[in-house]
Formats: sequence, C-alpha cells, structure tokens
Amino acid sequence: MNAMVKIPIPTNEPILSYAPGTPEKKALKDQLQKMLSEQIEIPLVIGGREVKTDSLAECRCPHDHGRLLARYHKAGAKEVEMAVEAARKAWKDWSEMDWVSRAAIFLRAAELLATKYRFILNAASMLGQSKTAHQAEIDSACELIDFYRFNPYFMTQIYEHQPASSPGIWDYMEYRALEGFIFAVTPFNFTSIAGNLPTAPAMMGDTVLWKPASSAVYSAWFLTRLWKEAGLPDGVINFIPGPGRYVGDPVIQNPEFAGVHFTGSTAVFQEMWKVIGANIKNYRGYPRIVGETGGKDFIFVHASADVGAVATALIRGAFEYQGQKCSAASRAYIPQSLWPAVRERLADEIRTIKMGDITDFTNFMGAVIDKAAFDSISAYIEFAKKSNEAEIVVGGGADDKKGYFIEPTVVLTKNPRFKLMQEEIFGPVLTVHVYPDKEFEAALKLCDEGSAYGLTGCVMANDRAAVIRASNALRHTAGNFYINDKPTGAVVSQQPFGGGRASGTNDKAGSYLNLLRWVSARAVKENLNPPTDYRYSFLSEK
Repeated sequence: MNAMVKIPIPTNEPILSYAPGTPEKKALKDQLQKMLSEQIEIPLVIGGREVKTDSLAECRCPHDHGRLLARYHKAGAKEVEMAVEAARKAWKDWSEMDWVSRAAIFLRAAELLATKYRFILNAASMLGQSKTAHQAEIDSACELIDFYRFNPYFMTQIYEHQPASSPGIWDYMEYRALEGFIFAVTPFNFTSIAGNLPTAPAMMGDTVLWKPASSAVYSAWFLTRLWKEAGLPDGVINFIPGPGRYVGDPVIQNPEFAGVHFTGSTAVFQEMWKVIGANIKNYRGYPRIVGETGGKDFIFVHASADVGAVATALIRGAFEYQGQKCSAASRAYIPQSLWPAVRERLADEIRTIKMGDITDFTNFMGAVIDKAAFDSISAYIEFAKKSNEAEIVVGGGADDKKGYFIEPTVVLTKNPRFKLMQEEIFGPVLTVHVYPDKEFEAALKLCDEGSAYGLTGCVMANDRAAVIRASNALRHTAGNFYINDKPTGAVVSQQPFGGGRASGTNDKAGSYLNLLRWVSARAVKENLNPPTDYRYSFLSEK
C-alpha cells in the first residue's frame, strides 16, 4: 500500500445505561429470550473448519443450572495437532500481510461489536457467566470494543518507533511476527479477556491456538463468529476448548510453541512455566511467557477517609460480579476510629443487595460460576464461622439448589495474617482487619507483606500526606493502584492492567507494552554509499 496510513485516534466506548424505557434494555431482553429459547451445538474451529469430536460437555446458566444453553465438543491431542498444522499453514500469509489489512479486521470487529454483536455478546455473558446487564456491558461490549480500537493504534506506535541514522546510512526496525504459534488461555470471568488474549498476538502477525475456560465456552463461541464476519482468515485463531491436561499439555510440548498469553490461576501458570522450562531445548526459540494470574486485592483506609466513600468502594469492589474478578477487593484494613460507622453502613447497605437470576435487571448480583467455585468459597466462609479469630459481620449464607448463590459476606478478623486475609477466594467474601489509628505505618507494612500477590489495591484518605505515605509504602503491592476509588474497573488505555509478584508478568493489557511481547525486532542497516577500499585512514603513517 503506497500510503502513510493513520489509525483513527480511538476513544473509549460509551457505556449504555439499560435504564427503564431505553432501546438497549428492550434489545438486550429480546436477545436473552431468544437465547433461552434455543440450545446450540458448539464445534471446534480449526483452520476455519468446524470440527466435531463427539466428546461433549455442557454450557449451563450458573444462576439456573437446570437450564442448558449449549453442548460443546472438546478437543484432545489429535485436534491439537490439527490446530498446530492449521496455524502453521496460515502463518506465512498472515505474518506477511500488510499491517493496515490486519488492523482493518479488528477495527471492523469493533464496529460489529458496537452494533450487531453488542447484545449477542452481552446476553451470552449474562446467561453463561451470570453477569448483570451492567457487568456484561462494561466487559463484553465496552472493554472489548476498546481493545479492538486501541490495540491497532498501539500497534502503529510500536511500528513508528525507529532508530536514528548516521550520514549515508539508513537504519530502521522491523517488528516481525514470532516463529511458531501462540497459545492463548483465557478465563471465565471476562469475555473481554477471552476476546483480547488471542487477538493481541494475532494483530501483530502471529497465529494462535485458543483454549477458552470450559465454563465460558458459550460466549467464546460468539467471539469466533464475530471474528469470522470481521474478515479474519482461516487458521489465524484456532478454537480448541477442552480440559487443560488434554489440550494444554500437548500444546506446550509442541516444538512450534512460541509463547503463551494466559489469564488464570497462579498455580496453573507456575506449572505451565515449569513445563516450558523443562522443554526449552525442544523449541525453535525462547517462548514468550505472558500471564496475569491471581490477586488478593486490598482497600487500605486512613482515619481521614469519608465513611460513605469507603463503604461504596468496599461494596462495589468486593461484590460486583460476585467478587469473581482478579481485581476484586478481598481484604481491607480499617482504622479503629472509623470502623463502627463503616461497619454499620456496610451492614445496612449489603442487606439491600438483591441477588438472583440476572435476567431480572433489579438484581445487583448473580451466581458464582459453577459447583467447584461454590464449594470452595463456601468452605472459606465455614472456616471463618468456626474460627475463634473471626466473626461474620454480615452475610455468610449459601444455596445451590437452583443456582450457585453465595451471599455477599463480610468477615472481621483480629489476626492480620488470618487465612482469609492471605489466600485468594475469588468470590463475594471481604475480610476486614481493624488497626489502631496510631499504628498506621505498621498497618501499611502488614498490608504490603500480607499476601503473595501484587495486582490491585487502593487507599482511601482525604489527608494528602497519608495518601503519599500509603502510595510509597505499597509501591510494589499493586500493579494497578487507586486513590479514593475501588480497586476494580481498569479501562483500556487509561489504566493498563497487570500486576507483579505472584499476580503475573505485568505486561499491561490495554497498552503498547503487551503488544510488544508478540513481536521479534529486526534491525536493518542500509549503507547508501558503501566503501570500496578496506583500508582505514589510521593505517597511514604520514
């Protein structure tokens, strides 16, 4: 293409309100009813071809587990090999396609998602992952649209970064696709992550094998339809849902493996890293390892904070989407002077929270994702109930008869190293430790050392000196740090997301930093006036 093409300067997608009487509310409710009236069969997609294995699993509503949404075919070692071959075949044409054409596909996907697919993806995320209309809108619509508009823009920033040249020399940098394929492993809790992890490497010219979480295959299927309609060539992203041991193991051991883009549990990521290390001599190059894993995210409160702001941050941070966010507030440090007022406000407000079927738009919370999550979260609550170091402030109930419902629960502990203050629970459980006001600095140290993770956290304070002290003391405790705001809700390009310590490699999805991991730079020097004599001037004596 003989043009210096510029990507349109992106802006963040506005969030629709779904308020009573709005057209979006009617459209979404109509889409929900349509999806509830049908059961679909979901195949693998390998090299653009639908593949059925007859090894089937089910997609059900977490809030109504008697409701079957779909059956999907599971991949195994045979299908992994097919996907590797499809990615290999697609790689040359895709990696050499001009960047403008690659960008155009995802800009087109953004427009389709903002219009035709908006209510499809939102309804799928609501039904399959028990998200409220608001949680679905900010996730499967707005955030993913932002990824598809901002990532092409970030791509041009990378390509525009070029070296200096000396007189008579032209130096430039080429950002090549990686040799081999990328393995994208995505979680259940964010459709936007499922839509970004495979496409970010693809946008940079890589081909991808994609394994979505088994509990989110339903919405993942509609992402494959979106990409197809946007013009993504066959074999660039291969859709291979299935159990980790049958999909992940053969993928990572394949010599063509060039990298992994992962969001999930810390234990799985660490095991994956270990397997990659054990197989390092078998690969063509050193695989790129990019992962965002767990969190034990905190809200640290100073005595100068506003009680209403603290209570709102705690409730929204801990209980939106049932606490099933890597960034969800899970532990809080509150000064003794504020605790009585905060406790009363928290308990009063939490008792007003409605929980139930997300097709009822008056519900603030839905269900946790599945039986395994329900059992795990319930076990933490039961542990707290039986401990002489803790008490249940509010909540603590659970019921899985119709759906996997767990009440928003606040636990108070005297022990800052109590199990529920340190371990990731991934559910609607907030544990609070109350500290003496005069021990502010010591409490900051407890917060910094209280968890292996380093993903998100916030400080609530009106005293600016306290904000500065907290920010400095907690510098490495959170890759995304908030001041007087809940520690969730990062927006693409505004708060690039990722953390350190046991929370991941901190490669900041929603910025150019993540895309940079999916290319291999080649420096090119062109001599415009090459020398014709090997002799240097220093060789002459006179």
